Amino acid sequence: MLREAVALGRDWPEAAVAFGRSLAANGALPAAIAEYQRALRIDRDCGAAELALAEAWADAGEAAKAGEHLARAEALGEASDGLRDRLDAMQALARSDAGYVRHLFDQFAADYDTRMRGTLAYRAPEILAELGALVAGGRLRKTPTLDLGCGTGLAAPAFRPCATTLAGVDLSPQMIAQAEAGGLYDALEVADIEAYLATTRRRFGRVVAADVFVYIGDLAAVFAGIRRVLKPGGLFLFTVERHEGEAPFMLQETRRWSHSRRYIEDLADAHGFDMRGLVDCTPRVNKGMPIPGLAGALATL
Repeated sequence: MLREAVALGRDWPEAAVAFGRSLAANGALPAAIAEYQRALRIDRDCGAAELALAEAWADAGEAAKAGEHLARAEALGEASDGLRDRLDAMQALARSDAGYVRHLFDQFAADYDTRMRGTLAYRAPEILAELGALVAGGRLRKTPTLDLGCGTGLAAPAFRPCATTLAGVDLSPQMIAQAEAGGLYDALEVADIEAYLATTRRRFGRVVAADVFVYIGDLAAVFAGIRRVLKPGGLFLFTVERHEGEAPFMLQETRRWSHSRRYIEDLADAHGFDMRGLVDCTPRVNKGMPIPGLAGALATL
């Protein structure tokens, strides 16, 4: 009905806003944002559209964009219910907002594999499989394996041969759908990795996190969760983007987090891991330039 109302009232901004809210309620956030933007093209002083855009960009994890639209909505007389406090809390987090990550990867899911393997020369899974085999004495043993931030399943071919069972967790429903279509996982779940690690009853002999920690600055909760789910003698394999500064972690212009070698070493020690390897690597490139990274292999005793 709203779609028909919008078609009949092309110059009716309130109809576009109502249609957008319906789309957002049904999980079509990019389409909803497009409707709110169309409403503003009809009426640049439509406060309802500005407020709806502020809420939508907040749901997408784009706190800065949301703040700009919220300021305009308030100037037009619209009142927000706690949205300003929500945006302040988002900007204070030492990790990328879950909504931002979900929105980002839902949009890229369709051509993600081609983009990663082609333009970005992504090799993090292979680097980790090689490092794991090296520290294991030549080959990885078969064990239940968890792929954190599994995305479309790019790590699955590298670890399926050495996994008795392979589970994957990712924030993006569209990425999980692509991973499911690949047929290499025994279990897949849409979840935030911190929440999953803190609550799951499953235990694993290996945890893999390939190019995942670039969306988390403070890794303490993740390391604690991985320590919780790893069986005695288990292996934790991961990559991070590396920086050489004094800060333990920092947010780069690319909106990806980088970590220092010292920070990773301190985290491993604080959470009772045995450091089996921490080596320089290039997990991917950006605009043709190699990204400096670290590949780590930590074991539980």
